[in-house]
Amino acid sequence: MRKILAVDDDNDILDVIRIILEDEGYEVATLTNGRNIIDSITNIRPDLILLDVMLSGMDGREICRTIKENLSLNPIPIIMISASHNLQNFKALPGPPNGFIPKPFDIDKFVHVVNGHFAA
Repeated sequence: MRKILAVDDDNDILDVIRIILEDEGYEVATLTNGRNIIDSITNIRPDLILLDVMLSGMDGREICRTIKENLSLNPIPIIMISASHNLQNFKALPGPPNGFIPKPFDIDKFVHVVNGHFAA
């Protein structure tokens, strides 16, 4: 079973993500902040990370960069989720994310984007 780590400071959003993805057959772990995220990723060993841009007191873009700069974690795809940003803002960043989902998200499109990262 594929594991997904969802990071968002809104518990309601995390609940929705968890329910949607568990219905799709994924195992879902959640975090409400980015503190100690490297340790969490190492312990959880997710196949995909869903990362909110605006976390309480933290910038998801910086967290994404930190993960992408870590050679052992770099292969894990990261999909950024945000209500106030667009994908163009992320393409110029060092260690850009592998995808972007705007909030509020359409459930079918959300599932399509997530499933697309596992299609081979």
